[in-house]
Amino acid sequence: MLQKSGLHTVYECRSPAARTLLGRRHHGKFLWVNAVAVRHNISTAAPPVLDVSPVLTQPVIEQVADAAPTAVEVLQAAATTEQSLTELGLAGYTPVGLIQHLLEFMHVDLGLPWWGAIVIGTVVARMAVFPVIVKGQREAAKLNNVLPEMSKLTNRMNEAKQSGNKFDFAKAYSDLNLFQKKHDVNPLRGFLVPVVQAPVFISFFIALRKMAYLPVPSFQTGGLFWFHDLTAADPFYLLPIAVTGTMFFILELGAESGIDNPNLRAMKTVFRIMPFIILPLTINFPTAVFTYWLTSNCFSLAQVALLRHPVIRTKLNIPERIKHPASVMPQNDGFIESMKKGWKNAQLAQQLQERERRIKNHLDLASKGPLRQTFSHNPLQQTPPIATASSKNKADGGKAKPWKDTLG
Repeated sequence: MLQKSGLHTVYECRSPAARTLLGRRHHGKFLWVNAVAVRHNISTAAPPVLDVSPVLTQPVIEQVADAAPTAVEVLQAAATTEQSLTELGLAGYTPVGLIQHLLEFMHVDLGLPWWGAIVIGTVVARMAVFPVIVKGQREAAKLNNVLPEMSKLTNRMNEAKQSGNKFDFAKAYSDLNLFQKKHDVNPLRGFLVPVVQAPVFISFFIALRKMAYLPVPSFQTGGLFWFHDLTAADPFYLLPIAVTGTMFFILELGAESGIDNPNLRAMKTVFRIMPFIILPLTINFPTAVFTYWLTSNCFSLAQVALLRHPVIRTKLNIPERIKHPASVMPQNDGFIESMKKGWKNAQLAQQLQERERRIKNHLDLASKGPLRQTFSHNPLQQTPPIATASSKNKADGGKAKPWKDTLG
């Protein structure tokens, strides 16, 4: 639009092409039009509208019309605009939502495809929990090196329990606690690694499954090779088979890097069967989940190989594992039987602790207050023996029996 009133001229143009064409010499001056409008000597009065034909000629009008977007182009641009995960109802502030935020940051801000964001996000998460893995390896090595001595103390506890000797059981239990404190070992620390890794795996699994089942539109073209659609199952089942194979090798190598305990070896058969039980249950999962799973398994294999290297173990301060002869190792009672014995020992230990607590409470009360009568008959109020004999003679009518009769 061109408006003119005396020396005051106003140029307004909203079309990109027209804005470009109007940026030329007019009345001896360059009038460059910005994104909205450029005004030259704006008048406060309402000027009359003049004919713009000297400026907007027919070729200019045709170019402006060609540059204007059509309705189809506007709809296509809106369709290709990717919505954020927050707009889709995802990416909250829970652990699952934070993982979705991380994946979206890598995809949108770093420009990675979705499969690349999943792979890099998995590696970042596994690197974050790597110190916990190293801590678990240290604890497993220390426990393995003192396992024969701990087994002897445990056998003493079992023998005392079976014989019913609570004193020996309490002594063996106390010796075991002192031994664990001296060598800084605790069998419960072996659960540190699964306790930390399980929430990470579950959070990634739920996050990717929600993104696939919603689905996130760009997920349908964010795959690689034969699995372009990350929301669908693998058509050739290659990813599920690869995940099963890597899981099998992880369990095999992981069992060798842990504690050399025959009771734990009894679970090795269960570990070998587990991947093949999981395979039919997960074979139709979205390929986004298997992309994470396979990446995590490959990282675990590299991690196991790394932590078995002597130089790396020395750098990370992981003790060298001692290979004990079979004669000094505990007998294999089976996994279920070992669990039963452990449960009974824990119950008996709890009873002993409760008993010690009650004795301590009684001693504390006795030391702080007056003595309390803990017996039914007070010996201080007992009648003298002479008085008792005289009262007994009176009851017999005053007739005392001869001493011979009493002896007889």
